[in-house]
Amino acid sequence: MNDFWHQINSPFYALAPMEDVTDTVFREIVLRISDPDIPLVLFSEFTSVDGMLHPVGKQIVSQRLFVSESERKLLKDRNIKIVAQIWGSDPEKFFKASQILKNEYFFDGVDINMGCPVKKIVSQGACSALIQQPKLAAEIIAAVKEGSGMPVSVKTRIGFKSIETEAWISSLLNTEPSAITVHGRTQKMQSEGLADWNEIGKAVKIRNELKSKTKILGNGDVISLSDANDRINSFNVDGVMIGRGIFANPWLFTQNSVEKSMDEKIEILKMHCELYVSTWRKNKNFSILKRFFKIYLSGFPGASALRASMMLSNNLDEVSALLKNHKLLESEVA
Repeated sequence: MNDFWHQINSPFYALAPMEDVTDTVFREIVLRISDPDIPLVLFSEFTSVDGMLHPVGKQIVSQRLFVSESERKLLKDRNIKIVAQIWGSDPEKFFKASQILKNEYFFDGVDINMGCPVKKIVSQGACSALIQQPKLAAEIIAAVKEGSGMPVSVKTRIGFKSIETEAWISSLLNTEPSAITVHGRTQKMQSEGLADWNEIGKAVKIRNELKSKTKILGNGDVISLSDANDRINSFNVDGVMIGRGIFANPWLFTQNSVEKSMDEKIEILKMHCELYVSTWRKNKNFSILKRFFKIYLSGFPGASALRASMMLSNNLDEVSALLKNHKLLESEVA
């Protein structure tokens, strides 16, 4: 097995798996505008093993695992790895889903979601609920290793209702995953409060005491590359995973922190919309794109008004017309 986690240069960075965000289109946009020499790991949207095994559901969830040819080329050219993230609660289903990933898709690794705090998912005994079931979590990790034959990593939290970093991370390390991403909040905290990076640092110390080779990534409240580097230096993690920070700045994975111009932002937004429509056609709702408008349309005069107009758009032609009209108006003012 070729375990890329032990070959990637540290420190490294990862774009977190996010629902209706990190599809093949957005990942490609991030790749196109990021520095080519930054060590980066990408993740799919998180995908249900139940859905992968369902005769109807598998057609829907397959979109979450789709990697376009243009994204694949960028990944290959820059030697960037991409990981499929899956979730569920049944080891047998994890095994079967992992075999599907092995035989039908081309990922560099498999990540198991043991951190999502959403109550309707937790009530199914999945994701962060597994923090309370360390034996079941170990069985799931073993099933994915056996089924996929790929490097297996885990994304999790520092506890369920309360902090239990030492017992939980020690239990995970005993299963010898290639990497563990530790989000510095409990399930109970959801996205509230500040991520506790001291507990993430504790996970690193536990790893070192156990002489484990597992890579430890920190996750939570990181909003820039310099912020990520500060966390790496302060808490000795091997890498940092960034989620919501990308919404504040899609150019986050660059060394150049200079604010982008209106023209640059509009150009990338247009590229994103065109790529989305050409990739998904009628297979995905156009409205999903609207969550990205705020990413690009901010920080310049008239941005909020343009964004409000864009939210009423229904197709690519309307988006293109609005962007063109805004640029014409701005050029007349200038």
